[in-house]
Amino acid sequence: MRPLNKLQSILFMIGGVLMVVGTGCFVFLWQQRVVCWIFLVGAALFSTIQSTQLYEGTNFTVRRLKRIMNMADLFFVLAGILMVDSAWNFLLPLFTSHSSEGYFLYLQYVYNKWVVLLLIAAILEVYTMHRIASELEKEKKR
Repeated sequence: MRPLNKLQSILFMIGGVLMVVGTGCFVFLWQQRVVCWIFLVGAALFSTIQSTQLYEGTNFTVRRLKRIMNMADLFFVLAGILMVDSAWNFLLPLFTSHSSEGYFLYLQYVYNKWVVLLLIAAILEVYTMHRIASELEKEKKR
């Protein structure tokens, strides 16, 4: 994997910190309408920097893991969008305009589902980071 330069590393860390701060503050109900945007900006920054880190080798396993990591990055951004929706209810009018049970459908399918996407993304991220590191170590030994 091509290493990140100093600016990219700093932006990557800032994105990760913003995601952690945004999630923690949102969960503990502190200024949810503000910190949801902090999480979304952090997720976008983190995902963008991580997706620019390319693998130029021929190892199929690392390429597959990198694609899975890109999917986790997409889930981070989608989790941020759903977190913003949980705070601001942007998608609620789409559900309430079609039926009388729209509010309950919104609660069932959208509201606070960011937690599920964040959990899936975090598990995929941890798994792929460790597997890529071990695969690159194997590659160096050969």
